[in-house]
Amino acid sequence: MRFFNTEGPVRSDKHYCLAPLQRWDLEEVLSLIDLEKYFLLHAPRQTGKTTCLLALMNYLNRDGRYRALYVNIEAAQSARERVEQGMAIICSALGRAARLYLGDARPADWCSAQGREIAAGDRLAALLEFWAGADPQPLVLLLDEVDTLVGDTLISLLRQLRAGYPQRPNHFPHTVVLCGVRDLRDYRIHSSAEQAIITGGSAFNIKAKSLRLGDFSRAEVQTLLGEHTAETGQAFTPQALERIWELTQGQPWLVNALAYETCFDRPEGRDRSRSIGIEVIDQAKENLILRRVTHLDQLADKLREERVRRVIEPMLAGTALGQVPEDDRQYLVDLGLLRRANGGGLMVANPIYREVLPRALAGGPQDSLPQISPTWLNADGSLNPDQLLSAFLSFWRRHGEPLLGSAPYHEIAPHLVLMAFFQRVVNGEGTLEREYAIGRGRMDLCLRYRDLTLGMELKVWRDGAPDPLTEGLGQLDGYLAGLGLDNGWLVIFDRRSGQLPLAERLSDSEQRSPGGRRIRLLRL
Repeated sequence: MRFFNTEGPVRSDKHYCLAPLQRWDLEEVLSLIDLEKYFLLHAPRQTGKTTCLLALMNYLNRDGRYRALYVNIEAAQSARERVEQGMAIICSALGRAARLYLGDARPADWCSAQGREIAAGDRLAALLEFWAGADPQPLVLLLDEVDTLVGDTLISLLRQLRAGYPQRPNHFPHTVVLCGVRDLRDYRIHSSAEQAIITGGSAFNIKAKSLRLGDFSRAEVQTLLGEHTAETGQAFTPQALERIWELTQGQPWLVNALAYETCFDRPEGRDRSRSIGIEVIDQAKENLILRRVTHLDQLADKLREERVRRVIEPMLAGTALGQVPEDDRQYLVDLGLLRRANGGGLMVANPIYREVLPRALAGGPQDSLPQISPTWLNADGSLNPDQLLSAFLSFWRRHGEPLLGSAPYHEIAPHLVLMAFFQRVVNGEGTLEREYAIGRGRMDLCLRYRDLTLGMELKVWRDGAPDPLTEGLGQLDGYLAGLGLDNGWLVIFDRRSGQLPLAERLSDSEQRSPGGRRIRLLRL
């Protein structure tokens, strides 16, 4: 029985999959190879790069005009900037791959013999010169995980490939494809030996093109899910198919993970006589986030990086990016955390990532929360909005100020503490949805608990700015209209300097929005 794959390359005999070579422009790839070009393939992690490279290797070897070899050089990351060790690992990996995929022991034998006598800074070039010249078939080399290499080891690899380039195709690889998360032009490599930053473009100026492997299209998502239906007879409702697309925006790992969680992990999904509905999809999404599965955990871990914080913090606050370097912005696009909207602006890549990022940041404050009795519940377990408001204000008076220090992003610390409180409120019985984007000037929250829906808007009052009340009432009016609600909360965090202590400036009042909706105004 086949299943949806979330670990490693896809195998069509074991996994539901799309034809790998149809995920890129194969005609363009083959044209670049025929023209002896060296080029790049890049895409976020777990989008299918390795699967596509392996499929390309097999295609070229079946065609017979070239001998193609896929080599994963990630193990050389452990060498860091020790070039001697790094080049030994890369040459060894190439030798093992040639034996495994091509049944050719010559590269491994060369490494064990004359390769030992050649300096590390020239060893890979000498190996490729030897192997390319030992066979009349042009050599196509597919190097995966190139951008995991560090410092001088990466620089040495790029410069050895550049140095041998004029010898192709008879005495050096006909084509080399470098594969990784980032485009080579964005590499900024610190060389300890040269005490300088070396850009990828200068170290490897023979690159002809950079190809990016995209996410699945809406049609491809439906095709992939349709393989499960064809094989098991279990259908996805039209609403479920649309929900999977909406949540993932075609990110390949997310599509597979959501479908696997739904169809293979959840008991109701394992019943093949039952169609997959939207409710099961939503619960599967929540389970993936709560379990902090590896893919999502790796993305959340990136939030610790300063270059990521410079983009994500203002995005969550709804403010403009300011003087954020283009390299930082492109880095988040290459990671797959953000994408560029049709109008050119940056936005979080999909709703699941949009949920994961603030949840991960609110994890510290949430773990720091004191024990809170759920006084906001009615006797029948439903949520009472008035009691929830009273409990929140009591919590904020007593614990808000101390907890602000536990938030990792200082500028949005109040947002994170508030979200931590409401995440504790939903506690698996409901959901807390977040909407935010660069330049919106606010964050919107939607708390759903059984039959209750509560819409909130968070705004910040900073030094030199006018009171955001009027703007906030208008913005919240539109948000509540979209939710079909006639009341909600407007929360204004007063972050101006020289204010009274938090517990003393807290206030709660009622306002009317421009559309006549009843608004609880909280000034914190």
